[in-house]
Amino acid sequence: MPSRRELIQLSDDEIRNTLATSKTLIIVSNGKDGYSHPMPMWFYADEAGCIYCTTFTKAQKVYNYKRDSKATLLVESGEEYAELKGLVIYAETEVIDDYDTVCDVLVKINTKGRDVDEEGRKKLLAGVSGTAKKRVVLKFTPRGYVSWDHSKLGGKY
Repeated sequence: MPSRRELIQLSDDEIRNTLATSKTLIIVSNGKDGYSHPMPMWFYADEAGCIYCTTFTKAQKVYNYKRDSKATLLVESGEEYAELKGLVIYAETEVIDDYDTVCDVLVKINTKGRDVDEEGRKKLLAGVSGTAKKRVVLKFTPRGYVSWDHSKLGGKY
């Protein structure tokens, strides 16, 4: 008989779906002063499960990840206890300072969950190209997951 922990954890497909349908991710870096540095970010995940965000080159989180590449990421939803669903991802972070990569990630984040034609992508690319010069990509490669979906308990706790 599976444990309660096993009953509520997300399957690989559910993890992929959660990442595909969620818009905001909390990324947590380790600050030099010992305090965690959590920040909400828009993101997208690729087919391999790597997660991408962009931020300004001089943001504190960039300095933190350059000093310590370990990251904890959180996606969560639900208002009532019986609806709580979450995914914690332990990851290694790579800071990518490449203009074309930043533009690509910005377009993917801004079109996530929307059907955008090639013309729409070109317009979006033109719109993000100015800010892309001041930004980097944070690429998170997952090393482990902790997940829960309380709706799987059917109201029995």
